[in-house]
Amino acid sequence: MAKPQTPRKEPPEDIKKRARRISTRLRKTYPDAKTALKHDGAFQLLIATILSAQCTDDMVNKVTPTLFAKFPDARACAAAGQTDVESIIHSTGFFRQKARSIINCSRALMERHGGELPESMEELTKLPGVGRKTANLIRGCAMGHPGIIVDTHFKRLVGRMGLTGNTNPDKIEHDIAALLPPSHWTEFSNAMIWHGRRICPARKPKCNECPIVKDCEFGREQRA
Repeated sequence: MAKPQTPRKEPPEDIKKRARRISTRLRKTYPDAKTALKHDGAFQLLIATILSAQCTDDMVNKVTPTLFAKFPDARACAAAGQTDVESIIHSTGFFRQKARSIINCSRALMERHGGELPESMEELTKLPGVGRKTANLIRGCAMGHPGIIVDTHFKRLVGRMGLTGNTNPDKIEHDIAALLPPSHWTEFSNAMIWHGRRICPARKPKCNECPIVKDCEFGREQRA
């Protein structure tokens, strides 16, 4: 497995320029990049994201049509029975915990926000089971706000590229936010996730097919 790179001693301004080149190239390479989780609105994306923990997006997309047909909104999910939700989402794994998270988060939405998702990071992350990754995904992909989505692909790639030496998701988000303007954040995140799945997987990255190999620390080592 390819290891994260230890960033070389590169002037901060040079790292920023390199990050912008990477972002620009990847956003052009994947102009249609978006979350693979099928949804109709912010609430459905929230529930799909809860279900995606330790599960493939394809599997989540197989169960959400049935789930949302029976429980279409926060009010319905808040009133749902634990076993009813479990029976629908069983194939996503950790179904008992996920069912509790869906119900508890929906109840919190009803109690605090009348069933509507708040748009601020602060209020979103106060909801049960919602961390910064989920909040950024919802804000960026369903609400139109800038968001850096630090999933496993994003974390792996920014390490390989030498854009950050941190492994903590919150610190990674902070580092990348300092390198790129907010107008890049959501599109760059989605493009990175697509790139991680198609060209730069955890094992055997396809550096010979990579459009940003010249600006990638790992890619430079492979070409040396």
